[in-house]
Amino acid sequence: MQPAVEFRNICKAFGAVQANADVSFSIAKGSIHGVIGENGAGKSTLMSILYGYYNADSGALLIDGQAQDIRTSQQAIALGIGMVHQHFMLVENFTVLDNVMLGTEGGFKLASHRAATEAKLREICTRYRLDVDPLAKIEDLSVGAQQRVEILKQIYRSANILILDEPTAVLTAQETASLFEILRLFKEQGKTIVLITHKLGEIMEITDQVTVMRAGRVAGAVQTATTSKEELANMMVGRPIQGELPRAPYNPGPAVLEVAGLQLQDAAGVRLLADIDFTLRAGEIVAIAGVSGNGQSELMQILSGMRLPSGGKVAFLGTELPYAKRSDADGLPATFRKLGIGHVPEDRLRDGVIKDFSVMQNTVFGYQDRVCNRWGLFDFKAIAARCGDLLKAFDVRPANPELRIGLLSGGNQQKVVIAREVSAKPKLMLVGQPTRGVDIGTIESIHTQLLKMRDEGVAILLVSVELEEVRALADRIIVMSGGRITGELKIEEFDTTRIGLLMGGMHKT
Repeated sequence: MQPAVEFRNICKAFGAVQANADVSFSIAKGSIHGVIGENGAGKSTLMSILYGYYNADSGALLIDGQAQDIRTSQQAIALGIGMVHQHFMLVENFTVLDNVMLGTEGGFKLASHRAATEAKLREICTRYRLDVDPLAKIEDLSVGAQQRVEILKQIYRSANILILDEPTAVLTAQETASLFEILRLFKEQGKTIVLITHKLGEIMEITDQVTVMRAGRVAGAVQTATTSKEELANMMVGRPIQGELPRAPYNPGPAVLEVAGLQLQDAAGVRLLADIDFTLRAGEIVAIAGVSGNGQSELMQILSGMRLPSGGKVAFLGTELPYAKRSDADGLPATFRKLGIGHVPEDRLRDGVIKDFSVMQNTVFGYQDRVCNRWGLFDFKAIAARCGDLLKAFDVRPANPELRIGLLSGGNQQKVVIAREVSAKPKLMLVGQPTRGVDIGTIESIHTQLLKMRDEGVAILLVSVELEEVRALADRIIVMSGGRITGELKIEEFDTTRIGLLMGGMHKT
């Protein structure tokens, strides 16, 4: 049988960065094919070439045995190719329905087409338990819900070749299981799925074949049934991955953050947070576990100064934070940073970096006043030297301070954000989804940095939907559901069943 897709000696460079170099492999029709590799290995670039988002510099691309010169995404869609990107391709001030209809409007008579599309979307959402309101605006949806919209678009368009770039990065275990059922159904119908993921457990569970990429080249290709997670990890990074990272004994210091009766209501009066109470001490990591969209993001926004609470108090190092003196949150993030509160935001592209600026510029955003000379002017030589040191210390690839940060992979963008916040030497670090869409080698690096900060006495509040990450890092676990704290556990009490029930709304007694 002809392969559904065949790459022949594909090369692609962005300036001095060689993203793909002589990449050749095929994807069997009617299979689920995994593509794995470290951040920056060239996986997403290669799939973007297949989707027409980028054009290869050289090489050939065959679809169903026929050479194709795919220059645009419209051509790819016409060939039956669909793609769910790692970074969402959504218009934020449009509704879910509008985003799905973009490119498939069907002429000037939109009313009947809109009604039919809405009905079909509601049927799909009910059938696959995607829990998305077609009339909701994208900007009002959680990160997890936005990811479900991307998946919904491809289900609606019935692609024959479906590319998914880190599709489960923000999904719960139940949502991931539901997605996998969809993918298995696609496979039964003869459709071909290409799955890019850093979660080796998912690769082992769902794929038929795996292609491993490293530094823009194919490092190996194996049948999933004949390999293991350990072998794949070694092929990805070229070395064994540590299991349990070293950490000092749990010995928390004085209270750094005290939250009492915190409340939040939106403009419509909907309660988003209710009666949030907890204390975070120096030298400990407290993880907030929960299904995405249950108040964790709003809590982190308040604690970082991005949003004002509706009630309650927050004290940092014994002093109440100045929410009550403000009519809005303008200027609060800068004030909080000066106090010693660092923040790694949940959505790095929206809140953590400015993608059209250089890596060097992004390493100083928010801390500009710390890189000025005695006359108040930027010391560009010192900034460049500092940036070079950070890129080396945090293994950012490529280590080019002048490169536009939007050209870096998601994992390397995340390293830049973490390097910037760590270098500010905060007393409290707020960390939202630190390894979302990040490869196994980078996860190890980020976890090592967080544990090092904890051992040095920094108080860390971690929000993660990944229970394995919570298990690896936390000293204590707070579980949230519906904007409330439903339970608290010591790490020794870690139990996935119990945590799952608390995440589902079973309140503490």
